[in-house]
Amino acid sequence: MLAIGTVVGFIAMVFLCFIPILGPILAGFIAGVIAGGGAVRGLVTGLLSGTIGALVVCFILAALGTELGGAMGGIRASAIGAVLVTVSLYSALLGLAGGAIGGFIRPRKK
Repeated sequence: MLAIGTVVGFIAMVFLCFIPILGPILAGFIAGVIAGGGAVRGLVTGLLSGTIGALVVCFILAALGTELGGAMGGIRASAIGAVLVTVSLYSALLGLAGGAIGGFIRPRKK
């Protein structure tokens, strides 16, 4: 269930990334609920989905900048992409928090 939670959380992160703070928390929460197994497992799932989702969104934004701007757009998009990767670690941390909450709500079955 960890892999399924990570994939679903990643998909949710891609769609919810444009909501500044609430999007990553909700995506991590969804990943944590699907993964189940307590707060620690939800934490891991939320962190993974947040990291993967943030990197993919940065790649998409950089690719769009390259397509729209030509050669200079590529250089600009690379610089902006590097900044976005650095700054988007907040998505991973917020996904971690949401995953811990989601995993706590749905504990491991005994």
